[in-house]
Amino acid sequence: MPPPRTRGTALRQRLAELRGPDVPAKALDARALAALAANPGCERRAILDGAGVDKATLADALGSPSAFGQSQFALTRGNAFEAKVKADGGAELLRLVHERLDPGAAPPADAALPDLSAIGPEGRTARTALALREATGARGTWTFLDHPMIALDVAGSPAFLEPDAVVVHPDGSWTVVEIKSFPMLDGSADPAKVGAAARQAAVYVLALEAVAARLDPAPRVRHRVLLVCPKDFSNLPTASAVDVRKQRAVTSRQLARLTRIQDIADALPEGTCFSPELPAERLTAAVEAVPATYAPECLAACELAFHCRERSREAGAVTALGRSVRAELGGLTTVEDVLAAARGDSGDPRDPAVAALRRAARLRADALGPMCH
Repeated sequence: MPPPRTRGTALRQRLAELRGPDVPAKALDARALAALAANPGCERRAILDGAGVDKATLADALGSPSAFGQSQFALTRGNAFEAKVKADGGAELLRLVHERLDPGAAPPADAALPDLSAIGPEGRTARTALALREATGARGTWTFLDHPMIALDVAGSPAFLEPDAVVVHPDGSWTVVEIKSFPMLDGSADPAKVGAAARQAAVYVLALEAVAARLDPAPRVRHRVLLVCPKDFSNLPTASAVDVRKQRAVTSRQLARLTRIQDIADALPEGTCFSPELPAERLTAAVEAVPATYAPECLAACELAFHCRERSREAGAVTALGRSVRAELGGLTTVEDVLAAARGDSGDPRDPAVAALRRAARLRADALGPMCH
């Protein structure tokens, strides 16, 4: 068995070959890592992200341009709201952290705001780690880190991540703060958007835990993060504490799986490459050589969603109807199988899914029967 360094070097070389000659790797960010955790069974996304393939460019080359991403208006609105939340040295942000997560601590009257500027991502990561260490040692004070940079090992390479904010409490514990521009109406927000924000925050929690583990004693990274959003239809900030332990566990498992993408790469045909410069037929064959697990939720999280949806529909896969539908249908994996089972042409009548489909078909026939005469 080759030593770990040799295995890691071989993996990086293999991923570079999959990406294409002279094609720079696209760095993984927290959104991409969170999306991986949202669809852990998709080998296609795992290998493409692990290899640093730019999926938006790949989707264009495949003829299925991506509509994934925020509009310029949404970005501008989000930046304006974030600036409002962080104004006056983060006074409002710290007030919300104190109120929602640590009301027993002294109010954050004179919080520290360290300078995190440095050259390059490595320099900013080192500067953030130093600021966290100093803030943790300064017990009894609040510290607000605006856009810190932290690194997380992903498939043997560092992914540089930039949370909206990290707050160090007077007891030395650390909290991730996520600022989003979607509203909280009557104290609650869209569950799907909150879920996506929680998965993204869980990535930051994992990265902070790696930083904390290098300190002695290791400070506590809180698993309740603060989600800050506009209140109702105003531009006033409000906040909610979100427990991300479940999302953290899922993300951790998915990242561990990413470190084994060598297995996926080894199963690909020799010469497989995802360079957008390749002829369309060869590029399509390369992408289709990796199994995908499409679901409608991918439309909000993956640049290749339109391509995968088209292929899923062509194959008649029930996953195109949603994960909940797929779960209810058991061993029936195609729409053709489902319709045949409902008609009674195939399927074991003792199968609960088959029995439910036939019962639904009878009820439909009874309901439509009088209308047909």
